[in-house]
Amino acid sequence: MRIELQRVQFMPKVLKPGILYFAEEYGAAAHLCACGCGAKIRTPIGPTEWSIDDGPKGVSLCPSVGNWQHPCRSHYWIADGEIEWSGEWTDEHIKAGREREAAQRTKYYAAGQTDKRKLGILRRLWRRLFQ
Repeated sequence: MRIELQRVQFMPKVLKPGILYFAEEYGAAAHLCACGCGAKIRTPIGPTEWSIDDGPKGVSLCPSVGNWQHPCRSHYWIADGEIEWSGEWTDEHIKAGREREAAQRTKYYAAGQTDKRKLGILRRLWRRLFQ
């Protein structure tokens, strides 16, 4: 499946397959799960979250997408506009991955590498858009 980047001001209510929507102003991306289950996958974009690269071969989203909270539990990369399937993770792998990510965020923010006021605004906007 080919994935194309579509820059938007606001996330559409209905997502189309094969599109990675990116609202740069709000640091948010969304797409439909690559397995075809129809789940909406939302990824925050930022220095401690995911990053998007719109390269000459196509869009890449890094790190991988692990849909652990959905029944499909799909795990894949979006690289150069293509889906690259990754191996399944056990519950132990998922827990360790989440702990590693939390530690990285804590270290990043403890180092004072962010403007606290901006972070608050982004959190409020994220909640407004997706909750």
